[in-house]
Amino acid sequence: VRDAKRNLSHFANNLNAPERRSGEKSSPTLLTVRNLSISYGSKVALKNVSLAIAQGEFVAVMGRNGAGKSTLLSSLVGTRKIQNGNVIINGIEPHMVKGRALTRLVAYVPQEASDLLYSQSVVQELHNSDVDNELPAGATQALLNQLAPEIDLSVHPRDLSEGERLSLVLAIVLSCSPQVLVLDEPTRGLDYRAKHRLVETLKKIVPPESAIVLASHDVELVAQLATRVIVLADGEKVADGDVAEILTSSPAFAPQISKVFGAGKWLTVAEVLESIKGLDDA
Repeated sequence: VRDAKRNLSHFANNLNAPERRSGEKSSPTLLTVRNLSISYGSKVALKNVSLAIAQGEFVAVMGRNGAGKSTLLSSLVGTRKIQNGNVIINGIEPHMVKGRALTRLVAYVPQEASDLLYSQSVVQELHNSDVDNELPAGATQALLNQLAPEIDLSVHPRDLSEGERLSLVLAIVLSCSPQVLVLDEPTRGLDYRAKHRLVETLKKIVPPESAIVLASHDVELVAQLATRVIVLADGEKVADGDVAEILTSSPAFAPQISKVFGAGKWLTVAEVLESIKGLDDA
């Protein structure tokens, strides 16, 4: 194994890493968090967290359990009481608006996506989404057809697989065309195929003028999708930067490809294959 890893590292040094996607630094700022502090009794969940996210960015929030990730995400969607600081999305504080005004501003998918499902069939969920969000009949179903066309609309949502339930929830929350999509551990309980579908869905469906904020321990997912990584520890922001820089700075965050090659040039299999193809073409 040691020899094989040494040979891979030697091979890697003869390849050029592909250009990696980065956030649009010149794009307008869409979401701003200023000096956000939240406590639960004597427990500090967030301490003076500040950040700005631009249109087109896909920001992954990482950190150990209890670091403050879920508290930050719930603050972004207006469901968490803020003691100090503020959250502003396109000039609006999420906790100041409700109903359709809120769902068109920011969408939230919790760790248990099924928490957002309450009807007795998929088709009823789709109908309720159209009615609740004042959409043309069939609008949410059309979106679901892009995400998971194989879903039987007559079944109860609890009879769907984890991946299918996530696709249904994504169709519902994205039907409002929110400016910010917030996801809390979306790959939890998903198999490889469902994870792949999630990656393709987020690449295809979310418009470039929006932004995505995702909390995840899944470094492979972050490596595939994120343009930027924010790391929280004990409620404080301890790192904020380019996805490659952050993921290769610590073994705890490094994806498997980075661990194998060791040079920090690649984060995904696709990037390695692209480099090999470039070498063959040359």
